[in-house]
Amino acid sequence: MRTYGQYCAVAKALDVVGDRWTLLIIRELLLRGACRYTDLRDGLPGIATNLLADRLRDLEEAALAAREEAPPPIATTLFRLTERGAQLAPVLKALGAWGAPLMEKAQRDEEFRGHWLALPVATYLRDHTPDRPPVSIQVNVADEAVVVETADGTVRARPGTAPDPDATLTGAPPVVIGLFVGRLSLAQARARGLRVEGGVGALRRLGIS
Repeated sequence: MRTYGQYCAVAKALDVVGDRWTLLIIRELLLRGACRYTDLRDGLPGIATNLLADRLRDLEEAALAAREEAPPPIATTLFRLTERGAQLAPVLKALGAWGAPLMEKAQRDEEFRGHWLALPVATYLRDHTPDRPPVSIQVNVADEAVVVETADGTVRARPGTAPDPDATLTGAPPVVIGLFVGRLSLAQARARGLRVEGGVGALRRLGIS
């Protein structure tokens, strides 16, 4: 393992997680939970297969990730974060919040995955009336569907569709993310191509107006 050779907690942390792709692998494991190698590779567009294998091995040696054998009928190797690895969740959340202003414009060649919405959803959206029945909002973005839903006073996002969503949003990633982080109002997002179906009450409940 390369080291900065400094007796400093920040330097020692970067000795472990400062290599290129490492924190993004941790992001995937945080968002997906235990998952297959192929799922990780799909969530990390641009990573070389051998580099992903090397980084996973480094994370295992640092006791931040572990592998387990899934029972039949899956019968494949799954990778998951250890308790120590999961402690990096606030770090990823803080980095995401710090990086949000950098996402005002998207480059043409930049990839996007729908499940990445889970970070801005958890960071910026709040259930302002948690005593009321839960709501769900289906978000169609970049040819993927994600459900934003309230549960036990929290707001979370998961891949998939909702059978009967309270509202449906369809738009480009920069518009959807801009709306969720508060950079765009609902009217501004609509002016930039966001389509809204259903009532806007569910949106207002999450502080989107």
